[in-house]
Amino acid sequence: MPRTDLSTYNNHPYNPGGNAFKRILWYYFNAVFFKTSIIPSSGFKVFFLRLFGARIGKNVTIKPCVNVKYPWNLHIGDETWVGENVWIDSLVLIQIGANVCLSQGAVLLTGSHNYKKTSFDLITKGIILEDGVWICAGAMVNPGVTAASHAVLTSGSIATKNLEAYSVYQGNPAIKVREREIS
Repeated sequence: MPRTDLSTYNNHPYNPGGNAFKRILWYYFNAVFFKTSIIPSSGFKVFFLRLFGARIGKNVTIKPCVNVKYPWNLHIGDETWVGENVWIDSLVLIQIGANVCLSQGAVLLTGSHNYKKTSFDLITKGIILEDGVWICAGAMVNPGVTAASHAVLTSGSIATKNLEAYSVYQGNPAIKVREREIS
């Protein structure tokens, strides 16, 4: 029976974007100013995300201890909130709409591995969170998922498939449990 052989791993043709210097500079900047609570200022974080190539809308709030893999692969719409300890694993493009809430500890994953290959090849797929989506505390969105307008992924749930508009999802894997009604 074949076995996984990580010595044969090669993530070619994946390219994270940015040159090596930019990636190294972001790595240290992210570690010092984003993944810690040294600088709690949201405006400071938005400024530097934009400086590193992220597209960030108006009045975006970014709380302390947020981890952003590659800001040049991140688009965030107006009035969006990013809570404490959110991990944005932007190996490829993550598009976040306006009025989205990423609660504390939420994870957006764009990468995985092909467990069927002995070389454990890298697999990447983008994520789209449309306007009004709420990814609750400790929830996880997997690669390739689109959360349609105003969908909710409840606390601790894991989205492995697309989420319908104005729907509430719960569990692992997340399933639709009801409609989202906004009054």
